[in-house]
Amino acid sequence: MARAQFEQALPHADVSQMVAERLNFPERAVIVAVPLRRDDGTIQIFAGYRVQHSTVLGPTKGGIRYDAGVSLGECAALASWMTWKCALLRLPYGGSKGGIRCDPRALSPRELERLTRRFTSELVREIGPQTDIPAPDMATNEQTMAWMMDTYSMLVGHAVPEVVTGKPISIGGSIFRREATGAGVVMTAERACHRLGFELAERRCIVQGFGNVGGVAASELHDKGATVIAISDISGGLHAPDGLDIPDLHAYVVEHGSLAGYEHGERMTNEEILELPCDVLFVAAREDQLTGENAGRVQAKLIVEGANGPTTIEADAIFAERGIPVVPDILANAGGVTVSYFEWVQDLGRLFWDRDEIRGRLADKMIDASDRVWSVSEEKGISLRLSALVAAIREVGGALETRGIYP
Repeated sequence: MARAQFEQALPHADVSQMVAERLNFPERAVIVAVPLRRDDGTIQIFAGYRVQHSTVLGPTKGGIRYDAGVSLGECAALASWMTWKCALLRLPYGGSKGGIRCDPRALSPRELERLTRRFTSELVREIGPQTDIPAPDMATNEQTMAWMMDTYSMLVGHAVPEVVTGKPISIGGSIFRREATGAGVVMTAERACHRLGFELAERRCIVQGFGNVGGVAASELHDKGATVIAISDISGGLHAPDGLDIPDLHAYVVEHGSLAGYEHGERMTNEEILELPCDVLFVAAREDQLTGENAGRVQAKLIVEGANGPTTIEADAIFAERGIPVVPDILANAGGVTVSYFEWVQDLGRLFWDRDEIRGRLADKMIDASDRVWSVSEEKGISLRLSALVAAIREVGGALETRGIYP
């Protein structure tokens, strides 16, 4: 999907053949074997990956995920999306992505720590504050980043908080980092609604996903006066035509771990909530949720991608034909990497900002990127996804042309 999207955008980007060829391939890919001593004393070997797509604009930046589906190809695709995301937001980064192929739910907390520390030591020559900066992703979190930061610091002999982002605040993490992706999703949605001639407040919204992105987005929507009529998580979906009580849902999930058993609303599947009538549909779960099979039944006026790659190429074509705008992932969910950049800058300077300053800086970045994407879309007569990619490719391509090829 990442390759197809890149090839669709190229004819509109007006870059040279050299740039097109260079950006078609990652600069570096690493596969490592990660041995783990299990709690019962047995040894198990896991495959670990790190792909760095482009260093033209600066060090690479991207998440670490623990999942049974992690592969070299997946990491390469996600790394390229990170390049476009960083370029679109005009951050001095290229994209990277990595992870370990494992089932994290089958590992104890102590095993996860040992696995993380060994993986970090295997990557010590590949990562660093001026080379490649990891962050949390699927099934990793602040604690994972703390273990990575501590392991790297022990290996080099001094504390290096800027080697990762998404850390706990106690060791150099940034205020507002956890909420940044979800908040950024709503910022771009609000800007899109304004472009389309209506306001987000009082609109009927659906949020697929109630994790770090969807949960925060739902709270932001609630605070802005929008009505969230349906939501879902791993346990399934909930629908209430008059609106769900988002604060109560959050309190329930904190106590019970998921939406399972929540009684206020009609139960339905994750797939069913995508087809309910609404003004704005937020897709904040996993990839490949909107496909050629269900795109024709979606009844939203606007779709906003909180997850990476939730809309397939086939679904994109159907939405374009039906006139339903899609705010693409590389724009909509770029709030996380933007505040990660702020965290990195704060760590480098050992000078930290308050919540209001970070939120204001994030809003400036998201609005600027949104306006440039809409402008390219209107200028070229292309979808928002293609215009976002075109804007990003132009940023990276311009830097590559200026720097040239060494030697």
